[in-house]
Amino acid sequence: MNENLTIHPNGRTTLHMQRHLPHPPEKVWRAITDPQHLAHWFPATVTIDGDHITYAFGPDGHITENNPPHVFAHTWGDDELRWEIHPDGATASILTLTHTFTDHHGAASFATGWHTCIRALRATLDDRPTPHTADKQPADFARLHEDYIAILGLDPATAHHGDAHVERQLTRPADDIWHLLNGHDATIGAPPPEPFTTPGLQTGAVTRTETAKLLEYDTPTGPVRWELTQGTGQGARLIVTHTGDTTTLDAWRIRVEELASSLVS
Repeated sequence: MNENLTIHPNGRTTLHMQRHLPHPPEKVWRAITDPQHLAHWFPATVTIDGDHITYAFGPDGHITENNPPHVFAHTWGDDELRWEIHPDGATASILTLTHTFTDHHGAASFATGWHTCIRALRATLDDRPTPHTADKQPADFARLHEDYIAILGLDPATAHHGDAHVERQLTRPADDIWHLLNGHDATIGAPPPEPFTTPGLQTGAVTRTETAKLLEYDTPTGPVRWELTQGTGQGARLIVTHTGDTTTLDAWRIRVEELASSLVS
């Protein structure tokens, strides 16, 4: 497997991605460190001034290791990026990218983005037309994202302090998900719309609702809360919490995965 995750004791996560490139290390090095070469495959302008690195989007960073043509590492806000290039025979290289971050549930989004970037890098090195991100359809990104959920073994469900908790990065905006869940039918004091429930769950009344953001309702064992927040990548982040009842954890895992699958067309 060329992609995997490491979870650290401090709660941070490292994504590892490795690719074989039929080009020598020196050529790969130029492509990942020279802003003029980066412009051919990376989807943002990169500026390097001494040990300071700036992207056209997101936070700035500082170069932490620069050992040509083998290691190029830098921070990106609180994240850490490390490119390693090892020769593979006389004319090829093994490129390894490690990306360390705090948002564990965003790992599939990061992997999808880097997969797309490295594909464009390979085309640039091959002197082929570079596939532009803008040309890729949202459904393509969604399918790749869901593939990486499986490849990386991202389990959204955890039992924590007696609560069932499911956190899942989705591939569509919050407004689309709210519509799919029939969220506009939610009324305080009435039962929740069926898509917000699981089979066999005894539900009480909706106690709070905010369009495309939040729905809460009572159950005999504790309240259920659906929350849509800003996610990593193209879609919203969904967090479902059933307070006081971990016996429903598997049911909520299945329900959230069914929803995620329905978003991929």
